[in-house]
Amino acid sequence: MAEICPKCGLPLDMCICKEIVKEQQKITIRLETRKYNKPVTIIEGIDGKSFDLEQLARQLKSYCACGGTTKNNSILLQGDQRRKVNQYLVNHMGFSSDNITVI
Repeated sequence: MAEICPKCGLPLDMCICKEIVKEQQKITIRLETRKYNKPVTIIEGIDGKSFDLEQLARQLKSYCACGGTTKNNSILLQGDQRRKVNQYLVNHMGFSSDNITVI
């Protein structure tokens, strides 16, 4: 017998919890200038309970070919990576472009 998801009550192979979580999140990607006039891309609004922010930060750093970290439930990337991050979240992670705000 198939295992049942405790959240939605469907079998695990048909579970829609991840898709619902992705649709409910409002993600903000913004650029901030830090010390010595260095640009930093900040990604906020991704729920740390539903997604592993450390793993997502690693994937984004590899995709954007830059350094970065996670801090206070947000991901910080070195440089102006707004376009690449938006593209990665929509194409690779499956987030809706309507829920992503790029500032």
